[in-house]
Amino acid sequence: MPLASSAQRREALYLSLASIPAGRVVSYGQLAEISGVPRGARWAARTLAQLPEDSRLPWHRVITASGRPGLGPDCPAGAEQRLRLREEGVSLTNDRVNMRQHGWHPTLQSG
Repeated sequence: MPLASSAQRREALYLSLASIPAGRVVSYGQLAEISGVPRGARWAARTLAQLPEDSRLPWHRVITASGRPGLGPDCPAGAEQRLRLREEGVSLTNDRVNMRQHGWHPTLQSG
């Protein structure tokens, strides 16, 4: 059953985002699906882009489906994302995260 309002969808995204463990990543599409918005990768990206600057939510754990950080390495937020991922033990090779090693799949792990 789809969530009724944009505020409910946003709250579901925030709760899903907060549950991603350190050292793990999800794609924008996975985050949207976990939040109850299937095929909502672009919506998830837009919603994350609107987080307040002082947010403590782990936005850096959300990457593209290809394993690349969503922000370019030349912008301050992109550099911060890569630094935070490395600090959590997420390795990047050729600016990509190994999704098999670091991907988070809550439905499989909660079994």
